[in-house]
This record gives sequence, structure tokens and C-alpha cells, in this order.
Amino acid sequence: MRKFHIAAFFLFVALLLTAVVVAQEENPFLTMGDMERQLAQLEMEPVGPEGKPWEQMLEPIEMVDTSMYAKEAPWRVCFSNASVANSWRVVGNAVMQYEVTQHPEIGEFIVTDAQEKPEKQISDIEDLLTRNCDILIVSPATTEALTPAVEKAAATGIPVVVFDRGVNTTDYTTFIHPIGGFAFGAVGARWLAEELGGEGNVLALRVLPGVDVLETRWQAAKSIFDEYPGINVVGMEFNESDPAKAKAIVLDYLERFEINGIWTDFGGVSAAAAEAFVDFGVDVPPITGEDFNGWLKAWQANGYKSISPTYPTFQWRTAIIAAVRILKGEEVPKEWVLPQPVITAENLDQYARPDLPDGHFAMCGCNEIEGFLEELWGS
Repeated sequence: MRKFHIAAFFLFVALLLTAVVVAQEENPFLTMGDMERQLAQLEMEPVGPEGKPWEQMLEPIEMVDTSMYAKEAPWRVCFSNASVANSWRVVGNAVMQYEVTQHPEIGEFIVTDAQEKPEKQISDIEDLLTRNCDILIVSPATTEALTPAVEKAAATGIPVVVFDRGVNTTDYTTFIHPIGGFAFGAVGARWLAEELGGEGNVLALRVLPGVDVLETRWQAAKSIFDEYPGINVVGMEFNESDPAKAKAIVLDYLERFEINGIWTDFGGVSAAAAEAFVDFGVDVPPITGEDFNGWLKAWQANGYKSISPTYPTFQWRTAIIAAVRILKGEEVPKEWVLPQPVITAENLDQYARPDLPDGHFAMCGCNEIEGFLEELWGS
């Protein structure tokens, strides 16, 4: 009998290790981040000027010598943008354009829009490399597809700033991002599981596959839900950040399941999810969100139960600040990790803006800029 137990134990270990290897082969993003590190960074005090989180950074900080890139101004700064396909990117792009105006050393700012098409962005970058850019900024459409393009750009000797979404290489001068997807996903999932008392049916709403910050959000959330035997994830569905699609998905699931909670990797669809419950004639359950103003307003007005991890749009300002520092030959972090605040019921009133459109994002680093919101939203 003892031999049987020992054999069974080693069989279990072998099966577990096989499952881990298979999971990593199926999803390379499992090894791209460190959830414990990111959760620890949520508790850290950032280094940098108070009140300017877009200039702050979190440990560990490895500084890079950029003296070889120093150039006389004016500079030609080139930016390959994944898209302006949703309001998060629209707000970020506007904030970036503002930051450019704060640096007269930038003589020309060239922007391309890949419209979320990796093949177009690869072509955009190839074109930008022929235009005598002094520096290249890249916000990748997808992680794996853009990795070779970033490596090719760096191989030409041009400094490369990657931000927002990552790539599977370190061939860049600096990579800028808030703490990350693991922290985002884990914060929302832990709160939701606890809010449900560790039991209930959860529906996960995701934007799209293949993007590191989105994949890690879901991997973290799934790992948290797996800690609670009573939490049953009845479905995981992609909605392409389209509220109408998200609402239709929720309505479809309500026809088949009792849904006790909604986890989202993009708060722009949280209000649509709540509307589905209202239309179906049942109470709105706990829903995770983001600093998307449409959700913050709905949460505030209706007294919903929620938490909103964030992925601040102020990072678009940081990309320009980093470019300026590099072209001045000043040090920048190899990995510039920015703060990532969390909105809770206790601080909701600080961030919800009933006077602004739904598409605004609270963590834009732009709320105090005179005239900026009026110009952005026409209000």
C-alpha cells in the first residue's frame, strides 16, 4: 500500500509539472511578469516629484547611460502608435500631444496609426526608420508580432522607447509602463472573490488575446479565482472593448446562468455589463472596473459594488519625457515602472467626474491642466 501511495504521489507531481509546461507553451505571457513583485510594488512609495506620478518610478530601478544618444535640438521624434481605437488611447494620445508642446526642443513630432493591425505597424516602423528620426517611440499593437520590428529598429542604432504594451525583447532603451497586468488582474479578482464570500458564478470579460498587459491581467485573475473552490468561472469572453458586444455577451450568459459577479480587464465595458443586468430584470452584482469615467459615474450614481484597478493614461506623458531625457543624454530607467493607483468606494468621489463625458480617464495626468479638458471634450 505504501508503494502505491509513493507511486501515486510521483505520478501527481509528474502530471502537475507537465501541466505547467504545457500551460507555458500555450501562453508565453505566464513567464513575462512576476505577480508577487507587482503586488509588492502596489505598496511602495514612488521615487520622484510629488504630484507628478508620470515622472515617478518604482523600485527596482536600473538606470541606463544614454550619453551616446545626446543630440543638438531641434529633434525629430517619431511615434508608432498601435491605434486610437478606444477612449483610453484617445485620451492618452491627447495627453502625449500636450506633453510635446512642453518641450520646445522637439522640432517635429511624427505619428503613425496602425489601427490595431500588427502588419501595418511593422510597415509603419520600417517607413519611420527611413525618415531620419532622432528617436522612435513604440506602443505595440501586439507583443509577439512587434518584437522583431523593435529589435530591427534598435539594431540601426536609434534609441527606442517602448511603452504601454511590451515586447519579448530588451532591445530598447527604456520600457515604460505602470506596475502591470498581474497587479491589475489580481486586485480586481481578489476583491471580487472576497465580496462574493468565496462562492458564486463569475463571468470574465476580456478585450482581446495576444497583448501582454491583457494576458497577464487574466492570468493573475484566474490564479486568484483558483484559490477559491466555490468560485466558478462560467465563461471568459472577448469583446474587443465594444460595450454593445459586452452587453450582448452578458445577456446571453444570463439566459443560461445565474451570474454573481463580473470581472473585466477593461472598465470601458463595465457600465454596459451593469445595463445588461438591469435590462434582464435582476440585481446588478459586484463588477470590477477601471478609471473609465462612464463606469465611475454609473458606480457613484447607482451605488454599485465595485473596485477599479487602473492602468494610467499619464504614461503617455512619460514616453515623451523619456525621449527628451535620452536625447539630452540623461539617464533613464531600463524599465520605468510607474505608480498604479486603485479606486475604491472610499476614494471614488475624488475621481468620478459627472461633468465630463464617459470616455474620460481619471488617471490621465491632465485634470489640472488649464483648458485641456475643455479642448479635449469640447466642454
